[in-house]
Amino acid sequence: MVEFFGENLEGFVFTKKGWVQSYGSRCVKPPVIFGDVSRPKAMTVDVAKFAQSCSASKPVKGMLTGPVTILKWSFVRDDQPLSQTAGQIALAIRDEVVDLEAAGIKVIQVDEPAIREGLPLRKADYAAYLEWSVDVFRLATTGVSNQTQIHTHFCYSDFNEIFTAIQNLDADVITIENSKSDLKLLGALETHGYAAEIGPGLYDIHSPRVPSVEEMTARFAALQKYIPAENLWANPDCGLKTRGWPEVKESLENLVAVAVNARRQHQA
Repeated sequence: MVEFFGENLEGFVFTKKGWVQSYGSRCVKPPVIFGDVSRPKAMTVDVAKFAQSCSASKPVKGMLTGPVTILKWSFVRDDQPLSQTAGQIALAIRDEVVDLEAAGIKVIQVDEPAIREGLPLRKADYAAYLEWSVDVFRLATTGVSNQTQIHTHFCYSDFNEIFTAIQNLDADVITIENSKSDLKLLGALETHGYAAEIGPGLYDIHSPRVPSVEEMTARFAALQKYIPAENLWANPDCGLKTRGWPEVKESLENLVAVAVNARRQHQA
């Protein structure tokens, strides 16, 4: 999520053996932010345009990593405030978002799974951190028209502490890791309320097990106790990079069946 963008932005360098454990046996090689960040050229526009050309009747989502997550998952220079470096990254991502829209991509996701984990140790510092985190996300995503849909994604965390910040991001759709929480994190939605569209994950992408249509249908129905059906999206917990193609294909076919059945029932 970060290495690709670091390789395509100015101000980043990489180590050869600076591996850091992510989870289980999976490791990542965080970039080092040593200087001012800028985008010398488009990073994902060509591949997004190609993908959209293969799907003429349906929109293809542009996929980017947000400024806070790029910041938090890198080794960052310490000679200026983190908020300033995050702002530079946000301007680079903003350029990419604008170029994706110009290329005909009408749905663009800017992932920010690291916002919660980046909270300062002292609660007294939470408000200032969340303020600039929201500011840089909106800086990155507000260069497009209202007709372009902005998505974001969050990994599992205690959303009660950051729920106001999530609302202030002003994303059209958020997707959240949810399948392992037994719907407990959705209590935050019940407590605080959330009027935008949302896609709580219907199955755990960290497992090779293929979820059945029946189990995802039951989970999707349970979500409607918290979220109006017209605001719900059906999606996996997270990205599918760690999974093999056969299980991905079968899992997504089952997921699409859940969505099709849910739309049919809602429209009845």
